[in-house]
Amino acid sequence: MTATPQFPDEQSEEGEFRRQGDAFRGWVTADDRSGYPAAKGRYHLYVSWACPWAHRTIIVRRLKKLEDVIGMTVVDPIRDEQGWAFREGPGHSLDPINGFQRLSEAYRATDPLYAGRVTVPVLWDRETRRIVSNSDDDLMRMFNREFNRFTNSALDLYPSGLQREIDALNTFVYETINNGVYRAGFATAQRPYEREVRNLFEALDRLDARLRDHRYLFGPRVVETDWRLFVTLVRFDAVYHGHFKCNIRRIVDYPNLFGYLKDLYQVDGIAE
Repeated sequence: MTATPQFPDEQSEEGEFRRQGDAFRGWVTADDRSGYPAAKGRYHLYVSWACPWAHRTIIVRRLKKLEDVIGMTVVDPIRDEQGWAFREGPGHSLDPINGFQRLSEAYRATDPLYAGRVTVPVLWDRETRRIVSNSDDDLMRMFNREFNRFTNSALDLYPSGLQREIDALNTFVYETINNGVYRAGFATAQRPYEREVRNLFEALDRLDARLRDHRYLFGPRVVETDWRLFVTLVRFDAVYHGHFKCNIRRIVDYPNLFGYLKDLYQVDGIAE
């Protein structure tokens, strides 16, 4: 097996896909200690419905009832050779905040020398006119905690008593499943492809067994790890199984994972 790299700068000589790191890691805080104080209407989220990493932030924004606090614009789901673009169409639109035609303009406005891949999500600061963060992990945490005085939602997806266990399972889910499907699908040699597919399905087997005795990953309550897993599971049979060659089994073939996926899908606001 040989294939053309999807992202050549993120491909090893051995054919492995090695995802680039997040370029911008600013942090919005409830106070002003970070330089980015939480405020209603100051920050704007750029996302794509096609992207599972962006989907995570959309979910937390919705669950925390922050739609009137943090604006959101959706890019065209079709990413061409020039990257994500703002176009008018069903479910996506032009950029009403900056008039950018492409998301790369936000990256260059923040760092004129930026040469990496342009990704979503992006949290934009309308006051300083720069990107605060393009880290979905960080944005989930910010939305969960730092904007609480602007919402009546008491939901906490990262409870203090479970944080160590959540961090550990997050890492496992990311390495084997969230990023695992891409490491398999973007592999350009047979050996790394086979390794990543094996790791992926061993991880799915493990989580299916875990859910045999639990409604959610940590028992009766939903935490951020559940939504991190959800965004991959909900795309798996339609996208990753065929297009990414992750085709040993489908999620519908896992009785506990499939029931869990349907359960999360029925949470208020998720289907929309």
